[in-house]
Amino acid sequence: MSALFQELDYRLSPLGPLSLRRRANLSGGEDIYEIILNDEYLMSSRFTAAEKALATIGLGHNATKPMDVVVGGLGLGYTAQAALENGDVRSLTVIDSLPEIIEWHRSGLLPLGAQISQDARTNLALGDFFAMAMSAEGFDAASPGRRFDVILLDIDHSPTKLLHAGNAGFYQAQGLALMTRFLVPGGVFALWSNDGVDAEFLARLQSVFAHVETEIVAFEGLTDRSEQSNTLYLARL
Repeated sequence: MSALFQELDYRLSPLGPLSLRRRANLSGGEDIYEIILNDEYLMSSRFTAAEKALATIGLGHNATKPMDVVVGGLGLGYTAQAALENGDVRSLTVIDSLPEIIEWHRSGLLPLGAQISQDARTNLALGDFFAMAMSAEGFDAASPGRRFDVILLDIDHSPTKLLHAGNAGFYQAQGLALMTRFLVPGGVFALWSNDGVDAEFLARLQSVFAHVETEIVAFEGLTDRSEQSNTLYLARL
């Protein structure tokens, strides 16, 4: 266990002040890594169950093998790592709009950084996932229009609690439909949300995808050990 608290890096990003912190978990003995954006918690290694489940459950809904996978949002890397643990993943394209986070992984400043960035299947791409999803080129600049088997998304807090107001169009039926151009027939889209099931967003997914379901991922809270939960939206063409 390291020092009780350490700020590993601090940057002024286009979205606001961005901080990478490491603190000791006195009860568990391990280090906890946190990314803070605009003085709000963006992600913490204390809670990773839903981020991992996004990959394991999302990939589990796909019948195609081998798989080409896109992850929108690199963060601390738990979704990407869980995807790479699946031996059927042939390629993994991870998109993040913050170069600082990609740098933290490539430099080894984050615990999963070397494992993810040095895997031959991984491509860490700097870009705006939402703009890519609604563009003509899609998620692979080297191969415009390329289709993938699975697209996993963990960027905004929920379909209504956005990091940037400009992301809102993606969560409408038209935005979701544009994204499906980059999925193979039968391809899977999976989304993490910090909120409960949003009936309006669920209906939009159902208007675009042939099969839609939700799954609640429960985990233990930090302070009073009460159960908390996140929502996964799982959609298949």
